[in-house]
Amino acid sequence: MGKSQKKRSMRRHNPMRVPDSHLPKGLESAASTSPKNEAVLPIIQKLENPDASERKWACVAVSNLIQNDPSTRRLLQGKNVVGALITRLSDSEEEVWIEAAGALRNLCIDGGYDICAEMYNKNILAPLKAFVPKISSALSQFLESPKTAPENARKVVYEFTENVNTILWCLSETSNKALNAVNQINLVPFLMSFLAARAKLPIATVTAAAQCLYVLTDDNQPAIDELRSNAAYSTCLLEIVHDEGSVTGKDKEVFWDRMSTLKVLSSGILSNVSPFPPPSAASGVDVGKEIVLPLLQPVVASVSLTESSALAESLVVKLALEPPQIEKLSLKSAPKSDHRSDTEIELDRLENNLRTVQLALEILTGVCATLPDPDPISEVQEGEPDAEEDEDSDAEIEDDVTDGMALDDVPVTNGTATASHLPALVEPLITLIQPVRLSFPPAAGQSSHPPTTSVLSAIHVSALECLNNIFLSLSASPSPGLAAASASGKHIWDSVWAALGSVGTEIARGQERKQEMWEIGVGVLWGVGNIWKGNLVPNEDQVQLLIQLCNSSTDPAIRVKCIGTLECLAQHPQSIDANRVIAMHLLSILPTSTAPSTYGTEPLIQTLSALIDIYSDENLPYDINFRQGNFVQRLVDSVEGVRKAVRAIDRRKERDLKLRGEEMRDNLIAFIKYRRALKF
Repeated sequence: MGKSQKKRSMRRHNPMRVPDSHLPKGLESAASTSPKNEAVLPIIQKLENPDASERKWACVAVSNLIQNDPSTRRLLQGKNVVGALITRLSDSEEEVWIEAAGALRNLCIDGGYDICAEMYNKNILAPLKAFVPKISSALSQFLESPKTAPENARKVVYEFTENVNTILWCLSETSNKALNAVNQINLVPFLMSFLAARAKLPIATVTAAAQCLYVLTDDNQPAIDELRSNAAYSTCLLEIVHDEGSVTGKDKEVFWDRMSTLKVLSSGILSNVSPFPPPSAASGVDVGKEIVLPLLQPVVASVSLTESSALAESLVVKLALEPPQIEKLSLKSAPKSDHRSDTEIELDRLENNLRTVQLALEILTGVCATLPDPDPISEVQEGEPDAEEDEDSDAEIEDDVTDGMALDDVPVTNGTATASHLPALVEPLITLIQPVRLSFPPAAGQSSHPPTTSVLSAIHVSALECLNNIFLSLSASPSPGLAAASASGKHIWDSVWAALGSVGTEIARGQERKQEMWEIGVGVLWGVGNIWKGNLVPNEDQVQLLIQLCNSSTDPAIRVKCIGTLECLAQHPQSIDANRVIAMHLLSILPTSTAPSTYGTEPLIQTLSALIDIYSDENLPYDINFRQGNFVQRLVDSVEGVRKAVRAIDRRKERDLKLRGEEMRDNLIAFIKYRRALKF
């Protein structure tokens, strides 16, 4: 079964905050859809103005112009706003480079990969690297002699630091090339200094440092080694996780929102870096079981997405009655980059709380991945022949017929989340995958509040990924008690289908998250189906949807998931008609004596596994389909095509697939012999 344990295909943890995929390509379309088109050129020009106050104003104006406005952001990007702002980071005036950092930070957060990649390519790391020792020096001075700098000066430095750390965090997620460059700055001691001094620093500044540290320690050995090397670091992180301190005053709720995020991030860092060597305080701690699960389960269970969506909608209506930000753009009254109304602050707070839930889900997904990584592929010498033995259909096969599913062959490690801890997570996750009103943008245009929509859809996807790993782990550690709880299986199965039904199959441009939900959701269905195989009654519409998705997808991994799920449904003993429909689809994937399979090698191998598994017991009621349909002859017709497909797999590049293909080829031949030998 597909191991989508810890996804590494894309590094970015947070999706684009204000997506622009609904917009047509090109600058002309950006100009035609931006309501602030006329304001863009003067701002770009003012970024180069000899007057420092105008340069500062232009930096601030960029932040205000792009707020929840992807078309204007794209238009500014087309006018090289990124390059102009990076130049301003080396400005002779302090206020200018402070505001430039704020604008770049907002572009990073709102714009995602493309803008971050552009910043990296335009060498933003050079000025950022120069800021690190300056920030360290100022921080040391403030901590040692708080009275040497007025509060306003400290506030400016803290906000600037937050912006720099956020940019470094986003760059670290952009690409491995950018991550390697960030590694050269040796940021771990710098970032840990904020966490160590958290009691004397603004919580937002500390949280930005923790976010950067969390990303840097995610599957990044240099940062992991650095954090492991100093026992004080893990002690500090453990203290944050266990902090139950109190704070009073009007900012109490906001502080604890931030503190909750900081605790979640600290648990994520500990999880990334674990296991810790002695004499670290965390060396004997089972981080997953003792820290992550107890801390994060309440976080994911505490939120109501329905209420959050309704609150966001009401705040958006309220915000619409307030003066638009663009009217405040004048040289006489230059807006501050942090100028926000109470309504905007409340919307930001709601978004931040939802981001914390998404972060918790992401960390839990990793902890629920209890299967080991595949062994490193041993290198095959250049020119070494690919050992391939062609056996004819009469060859003796010693192995019994097996289903060949990958998860059945993979042992469970002594991982941090044992199977007994996982079912308690399922119900809150089932709730979090159900779409609400603001979950996705409308078919045309954008959401009434893109940041809320972005985080809600990210929560749905993250919750599905977590469920996927849970059922993958439970499948790998079979429990007779769990398999017997067929009512639970049906409830979960129906709940996942309810979520996918709410998503629908009509997916417009800008609604790519819907497609992602289907792709991950089918993996969840496969995991659920595998645990309760034979107990789930196939639904005709669901079967047809899975067949359609299998046929329409060009991604082999999606096809494999669909085939695996259909295999589970086909094994409901009394559902003879559904079994026949599924079998005909599976047989259509096989090669013939004259034509190869058009579905790809991995789906073909999964199909062979499925057919052998479904019809390995001739006493089941649905086996009548196999006999009446003369399926054995169809399997015979596929043998040569299967041999060719397996022979074509490059052992150097796809060793595991090659081994599995050879196993399935042998199993197919043995299965045909077995079925031919049966007397009815």
